[in-house]
Amino acid sequence: MNSKRSLARRSAAVAAAAAVALALAACGGSGDGSAGHNGHTATSPSASAPASPGRHNAADVAFAKGMIPHHRQAVEMADLAPSRAQSAEVKKLAEDIKKAQDPEIKTMSGWLTSWGEEVPAESAMDHSMHGADGMMTAEEMEQLKDSSGQAFDTAFMEMMIKHHEGAVQMAKTEQADGAYEPAKKMAGAIITSQTAEITQMNKLLGTD
Repeated sequence: MNSKRSLARRSAAVAAAAAVALALAACGGSGDGSAGHNGHTATSPSASAPASPGRHNAADVAFAKGMIPHHRQAVEMADLAPSRAQSAEVKKLAEDIKKAQDPEIKTMSGWLTSWGEEVPAESAMDHSMHGADGMMTAEEMEQLKDSSGQAFDTAFMEMMIKHHEGAVQMAKTEQADGAYEPAKKMAGAIITSQTAEITQMNKLLGTD
């Protein structure tokens, strides 16, 4: 009985080996199968890796996340000028600030989205930032809203100088620590334009 069982096992093993040999011979004799295999391995991992549109680092993310609410507050301040400012220069300055910073907010929001980062919510004016980087506190914003005429002009310029100085410092940090070229370029534009506006506002205030 054992002898028969052993013989049966041996016969099965021989049959399986013969089947494998036939399959291998068929594969080896097929030019298409060989080409298909080679065609698959010809695609190297490096060839299929996506090209990076531009390197960015933590400093670039921090710059965009910090500058978006900072710009939003500047735009909010600028929106008060048409109905409250007395000086034509202050109204024009507010208009220029809004014109420059609105598109920058959109651009930075686009960067964060493309990097898989969250864009700061508009409703959350990040109250933790108030008082930091030249940001106005909620009380200061209320005082500005409650003023008009020459009092508004003075308060607006004094606050915006402080606000701009904070933005310039943030932009300088980005230029020093950032890696994403478009962000560093924007930082340079912010430094140039806002430094010029600080000079202009100091002249209008008579403190230059």
